[in-house]
Amino acid sequence: MKTWIAILFMVSVVLSTTSVANAQVPVGVATKLQNGVWQVPVNKQVQIAADVSNGQDRDQSFAYLVQIKDQNGVVVQLSWLTGTLTPSQSLNPSQSWIPTSPGSYTAEIFVWNSINNPDALSPPLSMTIAVT
Repeated sequence: MKTWIAILFMVSVVLSTTSVANAQVPVGVATKLQNGVWQVPVNKQVQIAADVSNGQDRDQSFAYLVQIKDQNGVVVQLSWLTGTLTPSQSLNPSQSWIPTSPGSYTAEIFVWNSINNPDALSPPLSMTIAVT
């Protein structure tokens, strides 16, 4: 059985409504939120998830990107998925990451129109992850 950690943000495709909601961590994983920094163990799968909602009265295509940077600002992982939300539809996409080295990392979430059209549908979110 794989152990994983889910980190949940609230993101909305309505430009003016973006906020950090909460984080979810499965039972049995030694992790905690301390002073706004997620403490996670090395070599454990991390799921960075967001609730994405379309508050508009039309379909909205989107690209959900997760970028992980190390303490030097070097991107160590970039992943994304794309889709379309119908009016009032919500989705909980996630991207996984397995940190292989201890250190301080920053996870950034972007919600864009598409990979080829980086018009932001929501302000980016970021969080700090301490890998031990």
